[in-house]
Amino acid sequence: MSPLNGTNIKVLRFLLTGIPGLEKSHIWIAIPFSSVYLLSLLGNFTILFFIKTEPSLHEPMYYFLSMLSISDLGLSLSSLPTTLGLFLFSVHEIHAAACFAQEFFIHLFTVTEASVLSVMAFDRYVAIHNPLRYSTILTSSRVIKTGVLLTLKNVLLILPLPFLLQRLKYCHQNLLSHSYCLHQDVMKLACSDNRVNVVYGLFAALSTILDLLFITFSYIMILKTVLSIATPREQFKALNTCISHICAVLIFYAPMLSAAMLHRFARDLSPLIHILMADVFLLVPPLMNPIVYCVKTRQIREKVVQKLCPKR
Repeated sequence: MSPLNGTNIKVLRFLLTGIPGLEKSHIWIAIPFSSVYLLSLLGNFTILFFIKTEPSLHEPMYYFLSMLSISDLGLSLSSLPTTLGLFLFSVHEIHAAACFAQEFFIHLFTVTEASVLSVMAFDRYVAIHNPLRYSTILTSSRVIKTGVLLTLKNVLLILPLPFLLQRLKYCHQNLLSHSYCLHQDVMKLACSDNRVNVVYGLFAALSTILDLLFITFSYIMILKTVLSIATPREQFKALNTCISHICAVLIFYAPMLSAAMLHRFARDLSPLIHILMADVFLLVPPLMNPIVYCVKTRQIREKVVQKLCPKR
């Protein structure tokens, strides 16, 4: 931990943390991290490729899935440079401006993924509740407009965060807790009043909780609709269309809520636990979402099999 010689943002540097106690093994730790990043990028680019090139996948459900893949790609690419730089090349320093930019993109794609999951829940409700009008309610133009509005909303929501960090003074410590920059991690190093950062950070985090509440409400309505269907076979068929989305919601929210609960109620735990939970939150959703949708979505699974095994 090194003291800061001044508070000028132009010369300010932060130090990133890898895995405490395993500094000598960082080169070996880089292998699983690199593998996860590679598989995440490959999986999400594969999803986008098939949705782009296959006319049969040009439907609202797959447009929303492409938004989810873009969010996952953004989340992976936002943390990849500093994480692999730290583990592979022992690059611990990051300039303040680069740090603030990184935390902006990490938080932007996090809230974007939550927003996309919420509109995907609404998509599933419309498909089950009113299948005959599905194509007229969720048209391609409305899906595109929804994506643009969500992007603008999330950019405006997260944009103040780096500027709020820039206004703070940093005079004592510059050691961050992770291999990437997060708003709550950086603001704790400030020696000036950071109450505005705390309040606005909570406000930004509240948006993901509201999305979770909307998802929960959507599934209550879906369940109510499914129970009104006459035959068990049709009920199962309707619920089966939601499995992939339910898995994506659990994969995204379970690590995030677990990390938040540990930070709030288990601060005495080893820093290693907190660091691993934060890494799981950033690494697992971009890795697992393409796998879940390739396995559970028949149309995508068939297209992948056709490309890999054309003779078969």
